[in-house]
Amino acid sequence: MVSRALRSAGVTETLVHTGQHYDDNMSKVFFEELQIPEPDYNLGIGSGDHGSQTGRMLEALEKVFQREKPNWVLVYGDTNSTLAGALAAAKLHIPVAHVEAGLRSFNRRMPEEINRIVADQLSMLLFAPTETAVQNLQREGIVDGIHNIGDVMYDAALTHRDLAMIQSRILGSLNLLPKNYALATVHRAENTDNLQRLLEIFEALQVLSRELPIVVPLHPRTRQALKSIPVLINAQLILIDPVSYLDMLLLESQARFILTDSGGVQKEAFFFRVPCITLRDETEWVETVDTGWNVVAGSRRGSIVHAAHSAKAGRCDAYPFGDGNAAQNIARVISLLAR
Repeated sequence: MVSRALRSAGVTETLVHTGQHYDDNMSKVFFEELQIPEPDYNLGIGSGDHGSQTGRMLEALEKVFQREKPNWVLVYGDTNSTLAGALAAAKLHIPVAHVEAGLRSFNRRMPEEINRIVADQLSMLLFAPTETAVQNLQREGIVDGIHNIGDVMYDAALTHRDLAMIQSRILGSLNLLPKNYALATVHRAENTDNLQRLLEIFEALQVLSRELPIVVPLHPRTRQALKSIPVLINAQLILIDPVSYLDMLLLESQARFILTDSGGVQKEAFFFRVPCITLRDETEWVETVDTGWNVVAGSRRGSIVHAAHSAKAGRCDAYPFGDGNAAQNIARVISLLAR
């Protein structure tokens, strides 16, 4: 969405894909379905420990920035790619703009929390998705360069939800009926790297799957971790490979409720007004909790099952993520600075 808006505004963009997400189901298909241009650079970094992965990204990105000499480097979210992009640009004295600035879970054991804090400290432009994010930045003493532009994921969901209804065949292929199944995603390191947490989460999913089918698109890290714990899989607990963006939108929008440790899925559940149970001990998307659509249940089996049995609709009068024009707002600010 942002790439399209930048190009429409006449901004010359050089798109760099680090390759952090290298599985075709988690990368290539999203470029295709979101109609994102082919990257000008695909660094092919792949997986690895945080230090080695970030180090390889720094080395590769520095070479790209020295070759291209950009006026601005735009980084997104809270991944290792975000951290590496911000660090490499700052060390070369290239101004950084951070999309999704100001998010805080206040849990520094999360790698993503460290990434977003450092990226915000290094950025000259901070594109916050909500007023809460703006307030987080201001509490940390960051007051210049903040723009509350809304959430680009909201833009994407609004743009593609009808297309998902038309094109996706995922419900039929899995023999599912709308509002007669639940959707679950588990991929955060705090869950996949802690086998006790992972075991309790999947024991809860097993209990709930006796009542209705639960679809679980498995992140490669989660699939590998499951080999180390004694989880009994029944026919109602449907473990599948990662799905495309449009398939995921349809699964989310038609689920009775969603269980997830993903920040993005929490938001999309809210966008589609589907009750959500967050499989973490905190969330950076507090707006989804404040409006009643999201319950933070943690990883304990009993808490998850209770939250799922209590899942209900929240308030429908809150629109904290903007008006669906976040990408255009970013492009407007960047284009003004580029003149």
